This record gives sequence, structure tokens and C-alpha cells, in this order.
Amino acid sequence: MVLDTVMTTLHVLVGALWVGSVVFVAGAILPAAVSGDLDAAPLEAIADRLVYFSRGASVVMLLTGGHLAGTGYTVATLTGSWRGHLVLAMLLLWLVLSALVEIGRSRLVDGLQQKRVRAPAKAATTVFRAAAVVGVLLLVDAGLLASGMSLY
Repeated sequence: MVLDTVMTTLHVLVGALWVGSVVFVAGAILPAAVSGDLDAAPLEAIADRLVYFSRGASVVMLLTGGHLAGTGYTVATLTGSWRGHLVLAMLLLWLVLSALVEIGRSRLVDGLQQKRVRAPAKAATTVFRAAAVVGVLLLVDAGLLASGMSLY
């Protein structure tokens, strides 16, 4: 019981911080870079920190989510219930978010290494906005799971 509480708390906390950091980059950092308010070096450092945090968060989410799914669900309940479908949707969204952060960082850093800022930031903005939307969907999914809602 205590282990499940720790795992749930860690899972939600890391997930919220991860999504929040992606939303912040998409909504505040990249628009500032596109407008020319940021130089290449600090933007590259932010992108690197984000991707390292994203990778670490992915590992934590996999371990804590795997524990929670393994102790709370069977294959039948994962594939045959509303809550199970929410868990599987969360897994899919987690994979998509991880991939989008990696793709966005790659697009951003490729141009930054040439000391260009505006064009790479603009190229990465769409990817990071998509990642932010996926992150918000992850939080909505988590909220539905936390509510205990069961449609069938």
C-alpha cells in the first residue's frame, strides 16, 4: 500500500513536471527565440536540459507506471475496460511525447550549432506545440484515471 502510494505520487509529480517543462518551452522559450530575444548558446542549453530531463522522466514514468499497471491491472482489464484503455492510451501518449521532444530538440539544435536562432526555433515550434498538446492530453488522461471514473 505504501509502495503504491509512493509510486503514484512519483508518477504524477514527474509527469506533471515533464509536461509543464514541454509546455513552457513551447509557449515561452521558443516564441522568444523566434522573435530574436534569445541567443543560440542559452537556447541550446535549454534544449539539452529539456531532452535530458525528458529522457529521465521517461524512465521514471516507465518504472512507476509499469509498477502501477502490473499491480492494478491484468491483461484482460487493460484491454477490456475503460480504465484499462485509459492506461493504454497513456502509454501511447507517453511514447509520442518522448518522440516529439527528441524530434523537436533535433530540429532546434541542428540550426543552433550553426549559430542561427530564429529559423531553427521556428522549425521546432510546431513539433513542440504538438508535444505540448500531447502532454495536456496525458494530464487529462491522468485526471480521468484519478477520478475513478468507470464507463464500463
